[in-house]
Amino acid sequence: MSKDSELKKVVLDELSWEPSVDAAHIGVTAKDGVVTLTGHVDNFSHKIGAEKAASRVKGVKAVVEEIEVKLPYDVNRSDEDIAAAAIDRLGWNSTIPNDAIHVKVEKGWVTLSGTVDWHFEKEAAETDIRALSGVIGVANQVLVKPTVSASRVKDDIEQALHRSWYYDPDTIQVNAVAGKIKLTGSVTTWNARRLAGMTAWSAPGATSVDNAITVAS
Repeated sequence: MSKDSELKKVVLDELSWEPSVDAAHIGVTAKDGVVTLTGHVDNFSHKIGAEKAASRVKGVKAVVEEIEVKLPYDVNRSDEDIAAAAIDRLGWNSTIPNDAIHVKVEKGWVTLSGTVDWHFEKEAAETDIRALSGVIGVANQVLVKPTVSASRVKDDIEQALHRSWYYDPDTIQVNAVAGKIKLTGSVTTWNARRLAGMTAWSAPGATSVDNAITVAS
């Protein structure tokens, strides 16, 4: 069995193993560590779950996600229904500042906008909306404003990386300018790359993260 064929099989096995994903209609191709997901699922959460499951497989360098969300024939949610549910869900989430997030819905696609202090607040809003019935996609345009001096961001990230046991932080370089973070270097797994990016987003004052870390074969 070729290396690409073996990787395809392992990704399919991981998708079947993941309980949050219905992989019955998901197709997988693999070439030189780049995995492409195709087919369709019946809700947006399964689409995101499939991408995460594929990305954590050893040997995966990148994931091209082309899965389509096709709602079941008996699910009928108008844009008005989705918008009302989204506003209600965000209002119940205590981690999101009141009235900080604005919602727009068009043909099942939800666009989030507004300004928050932390990246986790932006992520929490998107996570809430992904799970709503009738949603076929989410565009998260919420902005994160700096909360502390950006000159400390680089040191904060490097210290956080040194606390982690997932990878050797010395293989990762951090550049920070006015809250904009760029990560470079090399790690051995796709999951380590993702975790480095999450670490950068957790730094106070981070407004954007360019994760340019490569995954070594």
